[in-house]
Amino acid sequence: MADEADDERRFTAIYDACRQRVWAYAVSRAGRQVADEVVSETFAIAWRRLADIPDPALPWLLGVARNVLRDGHRAEVRHEAFVAELGRWTARPAEDIAEDVAERFAVLRAMAALPDGDREILILVAWQGLTPREAARVVGCSPAALRVRLHRARRRLTRAAGDGGLGESGGEPGTGRAGTRQQVRTMSREMS
Repeated sequence: MADEADDERRFTAIYDACRQRVWAYAVSRAGRQVADEVVSETFAIAWRRLADIPDPALPWLLGVARNVLRDGHRAEVRHEAFVAELGRWTARPAEDIAEDVAERFAVLRAMAALPDGDREILILVAWQGLTPREAARVVGCSPAALRVRLHRARRRLTRAAGDGGLGESGGEPGTGRAGTRQQVRTMSREMS
């Protein structure tokens, strides 16, 4: 009976500490429509495999969430939901919004243009705050391979931000492609 109570306390602590980050990961990968389902399935698996969860639990949980997302027939639905979500995030800002917000939208557009694998690595490191070692556990590769993939993903993001149409705002200083490339470089440095 005491073991069961200890398991419940441990699971509750893990859930409280990690639920929002797992949800944010699911939203960033598949959109809001699927995120709640992914979180539910991830924590159902976590409950069944509570003894297997290492400390810290977040990389393990993100790995489980990643596997849940990979499950079969929802792949196309997830992609469409994600593209639609990014479309809402990157809608043309009104003229009275600060230029850094417009540049953020351009970075999001550049992220949307990346291959899924690049986007996932950048999300894990930049937005989820995982170290390359932790992110490597999530995607199932060595830390060295992850660092190579991260380097390539950063380069592709910088190129995508520099492609025509991203962040063009009439050529004012600090805006347009040059401003967007600067924001991407800043984001890349923060991911190191």
